[in-house]
Amino acid sequence: MMPKFHPLLLVVLLTCSAAAAPYLPSSGGQVLERLPARFDPVQRELAQLRAELAANPRDLARASALARRCIEQARRDGDPRYLGYAQAALAPWWKLPRERAPAEVLVLRATLAQSTHSFADALADLDETVRRDPGNAQGWLTRATILLVTGDYAGSRSSCARLLGRAPDLVLQTCLAAVGSVSGQGRASYERLARTFAARADAPAPLRAWSATLLAEMAERLGEHAKAETHFKEALRIDPQDSYLLAAYADFLLERGRAREVLPLLKGRSQADALLLRQALAQSAIGSPGVVSQSAALRARFEAARRRGDTVHRREEARFALALAGDPAEAVRLAKLNWAVQKEPADLRILARAASASGDAEAARLVRDWLRHSKLEDRSLDANAVRGGAA
Repeated sequence: MMPKFHPLLLVVLLTCSAAAAPYLPSSGGQVLERLPARFDPVQRELAQLRAELAANPRDLARASALARRCIEQARRDGDPRYLGYAQAALAPWWKLPRERAPAEVLVLRATLAQSTHSFADALADLDETVRRDPGNAQGWLTRATILLVTGDYAGSRSSCARLLGRAPDLVLQTCLAAVGSVSGQGRASYERLARTFAARADAPAPLRAWSATLLAEMAERLGEHAKAETHFKEALRIDPQDSYLLAAYADFLLERGRAREVLPLLKGRSQADALLLRQALAQSAIGSPGVVSQSAALRARFEAARRRGDTVHRREEARFALALAGDPAEAVRLAKLNWAVQKEPADLRILARAASASGDAEAARLVRDWLRHSKLEDRSLDANAVRGGAA
């Protein structure tokens, strides 16, 4: 999920689950896919930024602006090619030792490394950033996000605290709530953030969309489904195109047995693997023959990702194996590999369900241990799944 009193703010919170490894073409003449027409405002903006950078490829300000905009577009569309475009914009500085790289490049480089689950490299760049500039709010927020995703809650909370006086209050409170909500402070974190959100109606729309999405996820884990839906709809009203938000709301609808509502929600958004998966799950739930072609497309995409060494889709692939391919053994294998890298509630949920379906004792133990360690409150975790496998 991302920061945004500046567009990068929400981009930095990207949950990685919706993005894949940046693909860099082998030559400048290679045609990958036709992008939206030039009259699309987004494409016009990107074309202008590219033209300005082409005139002076070593203009750091323009390169950074283009990279930020591409990262934001990758999140909104779920299209990993934009991550490759962002990296290309930073080419003159991309391989510089972190001691010599400009701080802005370090933060952007860390954001892109995060998208490929290269968390150690990302944290090293961010540590150098905040060492040089302890007041770098973007660096602290990005660092907090990565530590949250990898399960270092104390480190994440500490990084969030460094935003005090350096970022808007709603950014600080959303950052702290994200940590508190998965570490035994779910109810208190939800109530604090809800109060701050209500008091900051004048906050920038992208920031409010991020906060509303988090409120929705927190409320759902607490079993407050009516409140969760209200927050999801508020976030969608603010930003109806965000791919992470669409995937999260689609999951909420699927959990509530409302698969028919998923299809119009995600219509025309099959380019992102995460959204295509939700469409296929919805098709399967209603018994539609469309699930056959969508499942085949997903299988081909996952196979292509494996061939190029891309492992960031393991959570989605585990869900596919469990719910659509009927292969619980493969599902639990992928879920365990994914859990070794990232530890968000959705990662624990698929691990628990795969453990239950496969009878894998190790996976069930991992779930129980994490629940004891983290004190996560998540009523969507089925009690049978938590007990799955032999003790």
